Amino acid sequence: MSDPVKYLLDEQHLPRFWYNINADLPEPMFPPLNPVTRQPLSAEELEVIFPRGVIEQEMSTEREIEIPGPVRDVLRQWRPSPLYRARRLEQALDTPAKIFYKYEGVSPTGSHKANSAVAQAFYNKVEGVKRLTTETGAGQWGSSLALAGSMFGLEVLVYMVKVSFNQKPYRRAFMEAFGARCIASPSDTTECGRKILADTPDNTGSLGMAISEAVELAAQNDDTKYALGSVLNHVLLHQTVIGLEAQKQLEMADAEPDMVIGCTGGGSNFAGIAFPFIGDHLRGGRKVQCIAVEPSACPSLTKGKFAYDYGDTAQISPICKMHTLGASFVPPGFHAGGLRYHGMAPLVSHLTELGHIDPRSYNQLECFAAGLQFAKAESILPAPESNHAVRAAIHEAEKCRESGESKTILFNLSGHGNFDMQAYTDYIGGKLKDLDYAESEVAMALAGLPSVD
Repeated sequence: MSDPVKYLLDEQHLPRFWYNINADLPEPMFPPLNPVTRQPLSAEELEVIFPRGVIEQEMSTEREIEIPGPVRDVLRQWRPSPLYRARRLEQALDTPAKIFYKYEGVSPTGSHKANSAVAQAFYNKVEGVKRLTTETGAGQWGSSLALAGSMFGLEVLVYMVKVSFNQKPYRRAFMEAFGARCIASPSDTTECGRKILADTPDNTGSLGMAISEAVELAAQNDDTKYALGSVLNHVLLHQTVIGLEAQKQLEMADAEPDMVIGCTGGGSNFAGIAFPFIGDHLRGGRKVQCIAVEPSACPSLTKGKFAYDYGDTAQISPICKMHTLGASFVPPGFHAGGLRYHGMAPLVSHLTELGHIDPRSYNQLECFAAGLQFAKAESILPAPESNHAVRAAIHEAEKCRESGESKTILFNLSGHGNFDMQAYTDYIGGKLKDLDYAESEVAMALAGLPSVD
């Protein structure tokens, strides 16, 4: 069995290659389809919104894809990110479990999103692109692309889901500080945005709507491309630096995880930490339980249907086979804005169907409680999204306490909550509540799934 850790990292333990799990899948993924013809997408069709370098990665089945030197030079500013043993949390929980967490909050933007933003900005710059459009939920991705665009001299336009635009003004300020323009979505700047506002003037927005607006502008302008923060293969690929580093760091600590945990909205940070471990197992190595944690108010992986669906509300992006609640579904405005996407990454969905991923969901209040419990023990306040992974890790550690079994738990602390203080203020003040999605709205959204032969 090949061991990617030994040849994918340099002498400083910084990855030299991304790991592409497509090379090791026991069954190939279902191909993405053209939203009009319903036929498998060609590379030429994707060039309308993506640069060729990204498209090659999206369709690649090569196991190792080299990280370009200029990208590694930037990543070196904060990578490898630290792996910590949560000893004080273990003591507070009185558990025999060993808890490790990979801390991605050390990036300049405070989350894992910068790992892909830098790569995508580089590939667009190489091809002469002048402007990038994108969507963002809680703002971590928009912040990361704004920073990366500034580094590579690209104009950046960010459509931020309106409820998050209003909830998280400091994220918007961060984007603007690096020269990006941030617009609340749905907006009156695009055809699809104007249509949504005409039908529902008070619409609070969704990632599907923001994607539609960003893709529409990119497709209409030759000097503009679209950059995606999660879901598609190339984004998950860029995030595998997390898991590759963690493998080496655990080896140095003489530890092997029994389970790997990550929060899931579109799937990028979970895939980043889990795919290298799943890949080892697919090539004949040790099996590790991989737990994908999502919000109960937007449970695409635990409650959604595995089917072909549109990636955006306006139905202009590729159709992908994934776990979905329906492209027109608008989730309630809970604070983990980065997890409010109607679908799950096709790769994560595919591996879940094959039995390699265990999905679960938690409510908002118990996740905030877990986040504060972690912060008091480990002195890091997690992002609301990351709190879902924290909640699952604590849950598993409590189970070890009850059974007396010692397990090694690894989770991805995908970002800090320093820009999310209003969420914590609301929680501590008793203003937050658990939010439920309307099953009737999901049924209506799923009724609109595309017909695919």
